[in-house]
Amino acid sequence: MQTTQFRLLCASLLLVLLTGCVPYSDFTLPKQPGGALPKWTLNLSANPVMARGKSGDFDSIDALNPSVIRRGATLWNLYSGYDGKTWHTGLATSSDGAVWEKKGKVLSPDPSTWEGDYIAANGSLIEQNGQLLYFYQGGRVPSIGLARSADGLHWTKEPAPVLPAGPHGSWDERGVADPYALLVDGTLYLYFLGQDRARRQRLGVAISQDGGLHWKKLRANPILDLGEAVAFDEQGLGEPAVWVSRGYYWMLYTGRDKSEHRRMGLAYSLDGVHWSRTAGNPFTGGADWNRDVVCDATVLLEEGKIRVWYGGGNRPLPAEWLNGQIGSAVLEGDW
Repeated sequence: MQTTQFRLLCASLLLVLLTGCVPYSDFTLPKQPGGALPKWTLNLSANPVMARGKSGDFDSIDALNPSVIRRGATLWNLYSGYDGKTWHTGLATSSDGAVWEKKGKVLSPDPSTWEGDYIAANGSLIEQNGQLLYFYQGGRVPSIGLARSADGLHWTKEPAPVLPAGPHGSWDERGVADPYALLVDGTLYLYFLGQDRARRQRLGVAISQDGGLHWKKLRANPILDLGEAVAFDEQGLGEPAVWVSRGYYWMLYTGRDKSEHRRMGLAYSLDGVHWSRTAGNPFTGGADWNRDVVCDATVLLEEGKIRVWYGGGNRPLPAEWLNGQIGSAVLEGDW
């Protein structure tokens, strides 16, 4: 092979590796009609609805990152548990969302794969065509993987990430994480955190037409940038939870300040791509167990209510050892 051809081949292979074979696209979600904007109140439960496990359990240090859906009469919750070394995914079920029965660990990282030995958790559960899909975070340089299940207990993982980090110099070149899946008119959208080389963490979105196996990232990402200096989200954004109601797309997201306190903010959009923060941010905890951390929202619309489950903690640290537990809330607006 000639030298020039070899160099071109190497350059092409390098480009494929750096971009993770994920194309970019220009898109929006189906447009919403809009309307009056209410003043929102997040009414948090006084106590956790799901505590950490006992010593030796996979969730003994932290229980965080709930992802709740309804299947028939039962609420299913895939949540993240930390044992002091590794993040795993556990399953819990409930009839009312207030009392949960833990079913045990269902997903762990495989050190022989791209996941490494740190995390296979922090994910988003969704049901499509009768199948459970779980988009989760894995790897020391995080990417997003996909696992499938029929019963919530036995999962089959895709062998490679379905959404890897971006190319050199991009807004998400140092990792993608915190996925949140939204199904609209048969199309899957994935909201996620991206981190750049300056360690800025912002939010983006991707689209899939084949059940979450192949994605196109929005060319205009990120869709929500850092807050202003001294704002609750000046240090980073993460853990988006997106839903549709009352004429808008809404997003609860986690904001981090420079002291690593985490609070939740609320934003709205007509097309799922262009977002504005609401007045009245942030939502904060009011009890000892969630005084420093309120994060990781998952949202379920039922009987006219916007039900929220979230992670709370009383130690302001970057990732774990938060004394993390899971609480519930109802988001109410003065319509």
